[in-house]
Amino acid sequence: MKEKFYTYIKSLQNKITDRIEEIDQLEKFKEDIWKRKEGGGGKTRILQNGKVFEKAGVNISAVNGKLPESIMNYLKVNESRFFACGLSVVIHPLNPMIPTCHANWRYFELYNEKSEIIDQWFGGGQDLTPYYLYEEDAVHFHKVCKNSCDKFGKNLYNDFKKKCDNYFWNSHRNEARGIGGIFFDYLRANSKKSIQDWHKFTVEVGNNFIESYFPIVEKRKNIPYNKKQKNWQEIRRGRYVEFNLIHDKGTMFGLKTNGRTESILMSLPPMVKWFYKYQIKPRSKEETLINVLKKPRKWIN
Repeated sequence: MKEKFYTYIKSLQNKITDRIEEIDQLEKFKEDIWKRKEGGGGKTRILQNGKVFEKAGVNISAVNGKLPESIMNYLKVNESRFFACGLSVVIHPLNPMIPTCHANWRYFELYNEKSEIIDQWFGGGQDLTPYYLYEEDAVHFHKVCKNSCDKFGKNLYNDFKKKCDNYFWNSHRNEARGIGGIFFDYLRANSKKSIQDWHKFTVEVGNNFIESYFPIVEKRKNIPYNKKQKNWQEIRRGRYVEFNLIHDKGTMFGLKTNGRTESILMSLPPMVKWFYKYQIKPRSKEETLINVLKKPRKWIN
């Protein structure tokens, strides 16, 4: 399974970076191939200072070795040998009318002393972080997510949307990071689905990612914006940074397993601002966004 999924995410990485370059037309991705001394490595691709994208990272990795004790305790396991591979995407657009987007798809195996697989699971998801709310964009994004889920179970979208709303929550701010999407983890074989079924599901979500996000980019990329709106984007990016550094489990796992720091922190935007007690105007478009972030909404039926 691990070879099959790793082959898939290598192909998906190419498709996503090709689409980003096609839209941007100015910059190309720079690629770093890196190795981890404990085992494995990855391929990091970063585009910066583009015409449409201020920063985009599309990274794959496949790492193996011994889990640190802190991760063993977190996973509540006694076995320490593991394999993990995944594709992580974070896109920060230049225009504040385009939302930031994050997605990842990953696979994990845990082994006993005989190198036999004793546990395996899939995880992943995708979510949208707008700076100005266009409801039709939120609806489109969630519709694509739901279409991916519906092929595998009528309740999956609602379950994974709720998990997304709960996960991407800045509890110290009492607000969501964005308008959500889907989030799933620990998709193991059970009485209803095999690990092969979950593989097909994860691939389906990955295959539909391009359709979920890039039509929004194309629709919003030429909308004029001013310094005030760009300033608001950079303030909101600060909340994005706070989530990734305080709450994100993937960041924690990468750093505690001695992953490549530059690749792990590629999710951070290039330009960010923090203002002490920044106040937004009542009944403004900025307030409209904040009101939505305070309480997750149901975007589609």
